[in-house]
Amino acid sequence: MKKKPSYLSISKHYETCFDKHGDNYLGVDWPKKEDVEKRYRVMLDLVKHDNNKPPIPSLLDFGCGLGHFYDFIISQKEKITYSGLDISNKFIAHCKEKFSNNTFYCVDILSEPNEIPVFDYLIMNGVFTEKLSLSNDEMTSYFYKMLPIAFNKCSHGMAFNVMSKLVDWERDDLFHVPFDHLTNIISNQLSRHFVIRHDYGLYEYTVYVYKKPNF
Repeated sequence: MKKKPSYLSISKHYETCFDKHGDNYLGVDWPKKEDVEKRYRVMLDLVKHDNNKPPIPSLLDFGCGLGHFYDFIISQKEKITYSGLDISNKFIAHCKEKFSNNTFYCVDILSEPNEIPVFDYLIMNGVFTEKLSLSNDEMTSYFYKMLPIAFNKCSHGMAFNVMSKLVDWERDDLFHVPFDHLTNIISNQLSRHFVIRHDYGLYEYTVYVYKKPNF
């Protein structure tokens, strides 16, 4: 019998949070509500700060969970064509029930990359912040395999966040990534046009990677 990929354990963890807490920020394992909106603003800035953006851009919320980022887009009155993707059948079924006019995909993009079309933008909010029981090597391997596949699914740019190394101490269940390792991977495998956001007061940072220069 083929062994299941270790990263599937992360999805199971989030489903357990949903079962325990319901459809709210705790249900996708964010500890503080005020920090969640801050992350959403940073993710949305990927689009707002792109001087090359199309009139009504399409966006894939990769690891969409319960679709809360779409709620935030609506609250900001932004004109974006939103789609969501998650590896969890439970999350996708819930999103389809809540947002019947949107498209949602339940796909493991590492094994089925051709099941997903190309969007203008792709965001991955919280996909790489927790490694839980995975070893650092397992999480690093998953992370570096995922980045180029995800980047191929956007025509303008993508954003993702990881835990910062500039902290007083590191939690064993979180994924802290040094700048130099990440910038080497981005510049060599993705694009030379990227921005690192370490300015929003959390113990993490967000990276925007664009297909072409933004000036």
